[in-house]
Amino acid sequence: MLRVGLTGGLGSGKSTVAAFLRELGAHVIEADALGREMMAPGHFVYSQIVGTFGPEVVAPDGQLRRARLAELAFKGGRLNDLNAIIHPAVIAAQQRWMEEIFASDPAAVAVVESALIFEVVRDARARGENEGILADWRRRIDRIVLVTAPSEVKIHRYAARVASSGPAREAAEADARLRLSHQIPDAEKAALADYVIDNKGDIGALRAQVATVWLQLKALSNKSLRSLSLE
Repeated sequence: MLRVGLTGGLGSGKSTVAAFLRELGAHVIEADALGREMMAPGHFVYSQIVGTFGPEVVAPDGQLRRARLAELAFKGGRLNDLNAIIHPAVIAAQQRWMEEIFASDPAAVAVVESALIFEVVRDARARGENEGILADWRRRIDRIVLVTAPSEVKIHRYAARVASSGPAREAAEADARLRLSHQIPDAEKAALADYVIDNKGDIGALRAQVATVWLQLKALSNKSLRSLSLE
């Protein structure tokens, strides 16, 4: 069994890499999807967010006004407040998912796709949480796969998903730059990662890199399984 963190900045292409890994046989869970689920009415995370940020982040239908929440977090300097609510709950859910996967498939490679693996550690330590699981990714992840891309490529990809042209496109690009400014640069992450996948845009080259990394991850998982069988 092997616990893998798949990370990369906004627009890096980590979701595409996750899809390739899933095709090859990995079990994959998306941190963003978990976060969205927990931010729905009725969840504890939703209640904490409303209690912290106030009724202005709640739409008439009871759903969170995600755009307003993002504005308060990124532009209002309250990103750490939001992350302090979401990160612990999402990571606990990831751990439960991994336990279920390994219980049914001891040789599994379980991949957590998350843009903020290293940022979770940074933010936890900034809050003074130096001993908990949030402050050390090694306590919950065996290997890190980092997907990189030039900053302008990331911004273009993100903006293209949000808007096609005009003022909306310019606003999306500005939003991308703001979000990236809160993320740790690729060069710093690469020094901490076990594998680095360069995604400049050639899908064939990307797929080949993923296949190479997958073979190594699967070999490590099999080695771990053999070690357990000898104990």
